[in-house]
Amino acid sequence: MSHPVLDEATDKMDKSVVAFQTEMSNIRTGRANAGILDIVDVDVYGSKMKINQLGTVTVPDSHLIVVDLWDKSQLGAVERAIMSSSLNLMPANDGQVIRIPIPPLNEERRKELVKLAGRHVEEAKVACRSIRRHAVDEIKKLQKDGEIPEDDAHRMTESVQKLTDSHTDKIDAVFKLKEADIMEV
Repeated sequence: MSHPVLDEATDKMDKSVVAFQTEMSNIRTGRANAGILDIVDVDVYGSKMKINQLGTVTVPDSHLIVVDLWDKSQLGAVERAIMSSSLNLMPANDGQVIRIPIPPLNEERRKELVKLAGRHVEEAKVACRSIRRHAVDEIKKLQKDGEIPEDDAHRMTESVQKLTDSHTDKIDAVFKLKEADIMEV
C-alpha cells in the first residue's frame, strides 16, 4: 500500500539511516580511513572548505593518511585545522604533503568510541520513532477527516511500524559492524 504519508515516512527514515551511516564512518577506528577527515573544516580563500576539496586524500597503508594539496601554500592551514579538530591526530607537513599517522587505539579509547557510537545509535532510533509518531498522527488526522477508512488507517499504521522496525534493524546492523571494527585489535 502506497500513500504520500508512507512515502514521506520512508524517505525521512532512509535519510536518517544514511545520516547515521555517515556519523559512523566519521568515528575513527585503529585503521586509517580517509573519511575521518570529512569532519575537518579548513579556513582557506575566505571560506570554510573540506580537505577533499583542496587536494587528494589517500591511505597508503592501514596506519597512515596522506593529504596531497593542489595549492601547496595551504599546507599550514590544513595542518592547523587537523590539529585543532576533535580527531586527536598529529599531522606532519614536509612542504609537499601532509602525513597523518594513525596511532593504534588502546582498550580504554576503543570502549569510549563504542559508547560514542552507541549514543549516535540512540539518536538515530529516536529520529525514526519521531518520524513514526508524525506519520501515525497524520494517518489519524486523515481518518478523522474522513479521507481514509478505518481499515486503511489501521493497515497504514501497521506499515509505518514495520517501516520503523526495518530501519531500526538497519541502524543496529551498521552499529554492530562499526563496533566490531572499533574493537578489532
